[in-house]
Amino acid sequence: MLTSVEICAGAGGQALGLEKAGFTHTALVEIDEHCCNTLRHNRPAWNVIEEDIRIFKERAGDYKGLDLLAGGLPCPPFSIAGKQLGERDERNLFNDAIDIVDAARPRAVMIENVRGFLDAVFHDYR
Repeated sequence: MLTSVEICAGAGGQALGLEKAGFTHTALVEIDEHCCNTLRHNRPAWNVIEEDIRIFKERAGDYKGLDLLAGGLPCPPFSIAGKQLGERDERNLFNDAIDIVDAARPRAVMIENVRGFLDAVFHDYR
């Protein structure tokens, strides 16, 4: 059995794909109440944690040994449709995601984001 924790889980699109690929979700972390309600409605057995990942990261070590940490971090800090403020954007959760990786030590990490993340201005993130 492959296990996963998903941060910034949204309404569950990625989680459904991971489920179909054979992953069992240990936790799905999402701050938006409506997304959490959708997750709970569609998969009542899933462990949906309704909170900010900046709070969740304090307990991330409880999930050591998982196979995959997945997530779809907010894209406005990196999107060419925005100002690409990166570190200066309060919505930037990238460093918090790294803290979760450091604490949970998953076997693999899968973080999706916009193409703007690859721009030279964000070279330090790679």
